[in-house]
Amino acid sequence: MKSYKVIDLLEEVMSGEWGQEPDGENDVKVLRTTNFTNEGSLDLSKEIVTRSIEKKKVEKKKLQYGDIIIEKSGGSPDQPVGRVVYFDIEDNDIYLCNNFTSILRPNSKKVENKYLLYFLYYQHKIRKVLKYQNKTTGIINLKLDNYLNKTDIVLPPRKIQQRVVELLDKSYELIEKRKSQIEALDQLTQSVFLEMFGDPVLNTKGWKKKKFDYFAKIDTVMIKDFTNYKNSPHIGIENIEKNTGRIINYQTVAKSNITSGKYLFTDKHIIYSKIRPYLNKVALPNFTGVCSADAYPILVHEGKISRYFFAYLLRSNAFLNHVSKNSERTNIPKVNKQQLLSFTGICPPFKLQLEFEEICIKIESYRKIFEKSLKELENNFNSLMQRVFKGELFIEEKVSNL
Repeated sequence: MKSYKVIDLLEEVMSGEWGQEPDGENDVKVLRTTNFTNEGSLDLSKEIVTRSIEKKKVEKKKLQYGDIIIEKSGGSPDQPVGRVVYFDIEDNDIYLCNNFTSILRPNSKKVENKYLLYFLYYQHKIRKVLKYQNKTTGIINLKLDNYLNKTDIVLPPRKIQQRVVELLDKSYELIEKRKSQIEALDQLTQSVFLEMFGDPVLNTKGWKKKKFDYFAKIDTVMIKDFTNYKNSPHIGIENIEKNTGRIINYQTVAKSNITSGKYLFTDKHIIYSKIRPYLNKVALPNFTGVCSADAYPILVHEGKISRYFFAYLLRSNAFLNHVSKNSERTNIPKVNKQQLLSFTGICPPFKLQLEFEEICIKIESYRKIFEKSLKELENNFNSLMQRVFKGELFIEEKVSNL
């Protein structure tokens, strides 16, 4: 097995292009880092922009199947610059990548393209790219030449490269399948809500309508002394996932260094973001904690209204339309208490609300099982990459026995 510098395995390295506003003559599709996932693949569901770019540049820099696109400007304090994605679009359109990225075109005679993609993906994942980045005018840049010229890669025989790619591809497909199943469960809950209660905007089932204070109260208990809450979770609106309401990536009050301006919530509350454009961030916590003053803790009238039903009503278009029209037009548009209290929504029988709640809880239990399985799949994928790129699977017999 021979060691190479990454640059030695590349046919070409080309910077991306941004061009000019579309003119109808030289327009081509341009991929940006917003089309990058953090898993090495392209996300074509995000907007793909069209730009006017000179034909000579298009001809030279159009993406080819098997190219690797690398992010050379961007990143964040939590995520190093240097993400990579694999170009595997097979339609007849021409694509370029923008000036915040570069094309790495592998020399297919020397290396399997996707093997090199996985190697670079792994370097980013273990944050090896950190020593090749710098920051200017608030933007993190990758010193691409240094990175490519100084990063070593050991290449096993071609058959082992192919086998590794096959294994990693299969592992990745299982992860994506599990993610799709989890997403389907989220959509199922929304579908069940519409099936049971109809469209809350049109009120297709003719339910009685009630004012906000019939359903719940806004329970804003401001905490002044955080002594007893240092180890409690601190939830900001950034910790609430849009549409699903999952609470993610939060820290404790002590780690967040919180000293004022926060509300107390319990597992009986709904946490509702009052800031546009995050009005559809509605969480159902199952613990006690402290939330940002950018959110309202809402307490339903127990024995009269289901917390699950009201949370999904708050996510409905009926409620979003109401608060969007009535949110305050300030530098940070937000919804105040009076605007919330002026909402009138459908109010199906409590028994039916409880049936919906039972279904939600059952779907949540499946979701937890799938999430645990997803974590295991991701751990297996990461472990496989680690073993591959540490050289532990470079003996063909070991690879074939995986």
